[in-house]
Amino acid sequence: MSSIKRKKLTPAQQQYQDFARAREPQRPLFKNCIRAFIVGGIICTIGQGVQLFFMTYFSFDEKTAGDPTVAIMILLSVILTSIGVYDHIAQWGGAGSAVPVTGFANTITSAALDHKSEGFVLGVGGNMFKIAGPVLVFGVFSAFVVAIVRVLITSLGGM
Repeated sequence: MSSIKRKKLTPAQQQYQDFARAREPQRPLFKNCIRAFIVGGIICTIGQGVQLFFMTYFSFDEKTAGDPTVAIMILLSVILTSIGVYDHIAQWGGAGSAVPVTGFANTITSAALDHKSEGFVLGVGGNMFKIAGPVLVFGVFSAFVVAIVRVLITSLGGM
């Protein structure tokens, strides 16, 4: 709560805020960190296994195995979200389940499933991109800024 809002509270409201804060259960921070580490580690280990599978059985090198690995991880995330398993993983593992690709795919799929009754265009499409839009815009803008910085560094004799 900001200090501006605190100044506007009456003494009775402030007393209640203190009362509620004192009885708020403590979050098990260390346990949550361990769970996030375990879940994120398992997801990344599965991704590494998929990448090694493509490198071993399909003669991909490390760089070219990345694209099909990402596609498989997105597919797994979508399937697990669709059958309701990924939500349980996310509940238990917290931030560990937000490993970039799988967490993003879970978010998009959840939005699509929640709004499918409103139709494919306005329900699924519209609400999926409410979530995906800011991420995509930030990604494109960040790539643009990085490209400008790289061009400047290169033109000044670096790299």
